[in-house]
Amino acid sequence: MTDTKIEKLRIHLSQMEEYIPKFEVINKSVSKVSVGWQLDHCLKVINGVIKTMSKSNPQEYKRNFNLSRMILFGLNFIPRGKAKSPKVVLPPETILKQDLLKQLLKAKDLLEGIEQLQDTNHFKHLIFGTLSKKQTLRFLDLHTHHHLKIVRDILEFQ
Repeated sequence: MTDTKIEKLRIHLSQMEEYIPKFEVINKSVSKVSVGWQLDHCLKVINGVIKTMSKSNPQEYKRNFNLSRMILFGLNFIPRGKAKSPKVVLPPETILKQDLLKQLLKAKDLLEGIEQLQDTNHFKHLIFGTLSKKQTLRFLDLHTHHHLKIVRDILEFQ
C-alpha cells in the first residue's frame, strides 16, 4: 500500500513538472491564484510534511479517531475553498520558475527517503489529527490530487 502511494506521488510530481512552464497562467473563473501558486503550495506541503514526518519520534505515535479524516479520506475528496492553509505553506507573492524547479527536485529527493521511515513516523495535521506514515502518504496524495485538479481546470478553461 505504501509503495502504491509513493508511486502516485511520483506521478503527481511528474505532472507538476509538466505544468511548471505554465506557472503564470491565471483563470479567475476557476481560482483567484495562478497555476504557479497551486504548484508552489503543493510542493511546500509535500516537502514540509515529509521533513516533519522524518523528524518525528516513531515511539510517540498514538492512533487517534478523527471523523473529518474518516469522511474525506473515505470520499477521496477535498472540497474547494473550505480550508485555510497555514502561513508556512503559502507561496510568496512572486513565484519564480527556478524556485518551483528547486522545490520539485527537493520533493523528489525527500520522497525517495520515505521507504526507510517506520510505519509509526507521523505528522500532525490541523484538521486530520496525527497521521501515521501510511495516512500521511494518503493525505499527500489526496491534497496534491486536489490542487492538480484545480491546475487542470485553470488550464482547460482559460
